[in-house]
Amino acid sequence: MELEDAKRKFIESWGKLGSEWGINRTMAQVHALLLISPDPLTTEEIMETLSISRGNANMTLRDLIGWGLIEKQHKPGERKEYFFADKDVWNIAKQVAKERRKRELEPVIKVLDELSKVTGDANDPEFSTFNKSVTDINKLAKNVDKTLETMLGAEESWFWGGIFKLFK
Repeated sequence: MELEDAKRKFIESWGKLGSEWGINRTMAQVHALLLISPDPLTTEEIMETLSISRGNANMTLRDLIGWGLIEKQHKPGERKEYFFADKDVWNIAKQVAKERRKRELEPVIKVLDELSKVTGDANDPEFSTFNKSVTDINKLAKNVDKTLETMLGAEESWFWGGIFKLFK
């Protein structure tokens, strides 16, 4: 396989993977392009390479910056903005985990905390079933949150070393 074909396949696959994780396909493809680009790219270069509109490119780049996955830079004497992605996969994984935690897990935990305060008759099967389900899900969500917190604060070698010890 030639390099250009491999790059296209990577971008396509990263886009599909991103959509499986609930991330916009174009957002994942732009991220993939910036991951495999040795130099920062302009909006125009991204648009041309991926055949996307300026509006789509601008919105996607803003979203990627918001997720902390890419950065913008200016070159002296030029008006164009250049975009680049951190190439460290561990940093990427931590950043995605951090954002998903903030956007998805924390709001769920807040609702579950509120729901766990519902009062009722312990002898009522509807109340006891509801209370047990909410309590169990809340406990699981908080354990996932603690695990993510540990991951976000960990160095890559320490984290994987700990994971591998669990499976020995």
